[in-house]
Amino acid sequence: MTDDTGTITSGAFREAFLTLHRDLPRQAPGSDASTRRLLSLCGPLPERPRVLDLGCGPGRSALLLAAEAGGHDARVTAVDLHVGFLEELRTAAAARALAHRVRAVRADMGALPFRDGSFDLLWAEGSAYVIGFDTALARWKRLLAPGGTLVLTECQWTVGRPSAGARAFWDAQCPLRSTAGNLAAARAAGYRVLGIHHLPDSDWSEYYGPLAERVRAHPAPGTAAMEAALAATREELDVRARYGHEYGYTGYVLRG
Repeated sequence: MTDDTGTITSGAFREAFLTLHRDLPRQAPGSDASTRRLLSLCGPLPERPRVLDLGCGPGRSALLLAAEAGGHDARVTAVDLHVGFLEELRTAAAARALAHRVRAVRADMGALPFRDGSFDLLWAEGSAYVIGFDTALARWKRLLAPGGTLVLTECQWTVGRPSAGARAFWDAQCPLRSTAGNLAAARAAGYRVLGIHHLPDSDWSEYYGPLAERVRAHPAPGTAAMEAALAATREELDVRARYGHEYGYTGYVLRG
């Protein structure tokens, strides 16, 4: 959809972007191995932990947490704004006999409808950037029960002086910091750092591999919004190919 001037609206672009990402195994860099590693850094959890997966996408992490966290009997509330992702999660949970442990809820990560102290574990793989790392630290802390843990992954610089090309892309998308900068922000927000995990390059391949194949196979021509979404995705893939050694994802395990 375009407005009266022929400009692609943000809503049309978002719908095209989500269509392009539909049924992909992941919506951000990550892997089951990294999810398990981050979970191991949390230390002991209650026998039946209350887990909130923020920006769950199709629910890859939510399903693993429901099956393996806290004595293999976690209760996971998974939130996302995109109904299609939540439907994918419900279908997958039913197929794995986990429907009784996973509750999919349409909600905004920046204005969550849950009471203070409702969760033992907050989980956000590749999603905190939507509202901003610092905002996530501040707004989500109230949701943690005493002794609760927040796990989130964030893209960041891995070199001291990123090139102009890498900066031009990321400064327009989501300005990045270093590990030290994010750790300082976490401590300033009142968290204790239990551990960090730098995601390996293979975690990017788990996301970008299927996405690149989707882009290559997409029929043309499409709508103006879809063409814009394809162009933006091609640019992201190209930036990773050219400058990927300058940035990466890191997981932070924080005690509230």
